Amino acid sequence: MTRKGFGLRAIAIGGFAAALMAAVPAAHAEDKVVVFAAASLKDALDAVNKACAADVGEPATVSYAASSALAKQIEGGAPADVFISADLDWMKYLSDKKLTKPDTEVKLLGNEIVLVAPKDSGVETKIEKGFDLAKLIGDGRLAMGDFKAVPAGKYGKAALESLGVWSSVEGKVAQAENVRAALKLVSTGEAALGIVYATDANAEKGVKVVGTFPEDSHPPIIYPVAQTADSKDKDTLAFLKCLQSAKAGALFKEHGFTVLTPSN
Repeated sequence: MTRKGFGLRAIAIGGFAAALMAAVPAAHAEDKVVVFAAASLKDALDAVNKACAADVGEPATVSYAASSALAKQIEGGAPADVFISADLDWMKYLSDKKLTKPDTEVKLLGNEIVLVAPKDSGVETKIEKGFDLAKLIGDGRLAMGDFKAVPAGKYGKAALESLGVWSSVEGKVAQAENVRAALKLVSTGEAALGIVYATDANAEKGVKVVGTFPEDSHPPIIYPVAQTADSKDKDTLAFLKCLQSAKAGALFKEHGFTVLTPSN
């Protein structure tokens, strides 16, 4: 195996264990809200968490990973008060198991998926039905989240299938444990192209956006939030309220998200 191939494998497989470990705080601080949030939210939610500290009493403890990994951790008893998923499926997974408080579930944010390349790449294309993605990738790899579980990967696969190009690139895909790991494969040049959220591309100076996938080529990208059924912290509802406030909305928009909830 080449060093480059080993690097891809290490991030896509070995990093998964690290993501799970990072997802679980060492202990649940009873006086702090514990939030499990999709990896793509990191920059925006870090800013929102800081801004909401005065409303809540102090900043929440936030753990970022793939929505799939976080949902499984909550199912396994991990001490989280709030879950923010990058798709509706993993929120439904927990709510169907009665692991969320349904009356707190809100569709919070929206996003887009884009095709990215390393910043110095000369790749250009128009994303449309039948576009020659395989030729653009060449002998390289297409980085994306695990398309069987990670929301960004699922959205990406759906878009490529809708556009009729999935079968031509499936064998070139380098799957990563979350969308930020896929982004890193592109920014470091280990992958020729990648499919990530528009907000991730905006946050990474090492990549450039080649094109945006048509909105109708994949299911709507929605980030729902909810309080977990086992939430113990008294400030959780205050945190959820602040997430839907005008000041939080402004910060989410600043980072490229679409705000789906009316401001409090």
